[in-house]
Amino acid sequence: MTRSILLCLVAVVISCTGTAQKKVEKEKKTYAVSKTNAEWKEILTPEQYYILRQAGTESPYSSPLNKTYASGTFYCAACNTPLYESKHKFDSGTGWPSFDRAVKGNVDQDVDYKIGYARVELLCGTCGGHLGHAFNDGPRDTTGWRHCINGDALVFESKKTDK
Repeated sequence: MTRSILLCLVAVVISCTGTAQKKVEKEKKTYAVSKTNAEWKEILTPEQYYILRQAGTESPYSSPLNKTYASGTFYCAACNTPLYESKHKFDSGTGWPSFDRAVKGNVDQDVDYKIGYARVELLCGTCGGHLGHAFNDGPRDTTGWRHCINGDALVFESKKTDK
């Protein structure tokens, strides 16, 4: 009996370390805007650097952009790429600015396993800065997606009105 249990344990350990479990190294995408860490630190606040360059997450409800609904555009705080339009913003109740879609072609997707399971990571398509994650619990009457974005990754510019 002891031999059978020991044999089963060895089989489990071997199967967990097989090549199927190893991360596949993929090629790093080259972005149009590329800087050294020192250069990013010069132009970003410590909070922006933590979010955009180290894939951090701000505290929920900490960003004033969470409740910003004026007409305008949300830009990448690192490279000024237009990422989200306010007309696609909604209150998800999560504490982070949420959108049901990005400006077409300006946000890249990747997969991250940082918390133990696969999540859709959202990155600026111009500089590769970490923005947040996408979840499939967004508004069903539009895209069904929720882009949960760190406010420190964004800069908002209101739409200019004609007089």
